[in-house]
Amino acid sequence: MSYDDQNIFARILRGEIPSTRVYEDDHTLCFMDIFPRADGHCLVIPKTPCRNLLDASQEQLSVVMATTQKVAQAAMSALAADGVTIQQFNEGPGGQEVFHLHFHILPRWEGVRLRPPGQAGDMAQIAEIAAKLRAALG
Repeated sequence: MSYDDQNIFARILRGEIPSTRVYEDDHTLCFMDIFPRADGHCLVIPKTPCRNLLDASQEQLSVVMATTQKVAQAAMSALAADGVTIQQFNEGPGGQEVFHLHFHILPRWEGVRLRPPGQAGDMAQIAEIAAKLRAALG
């Protein structure tokens, strides 16, 4: 399967679609999920074309995982989370919906279940949480 440069994450990277950005470096971008399954649900992607884990280079995986760890640690601190779930899906049968490599960071709290998928979040609350994450990231 080939990479589609019109996928929503490629368009976010090019600034064609707005996003609430949390962290960015030369190689990766982290932004808030607009359908959050947990408060603080965000996504980390490489800035280079990559369909998923199955075709990623070692360099792409390395930089994305480093950013995922950095943001997950910030989420634990900034949001007083009890834990964090990291999710990554590959190809349609594996649950992947956007075909650009991405990792979900879902802060978790004891006794709080994940929300169902596909429910739009409150954008003001998402922006407020993103500000807390950015502050924790320095």
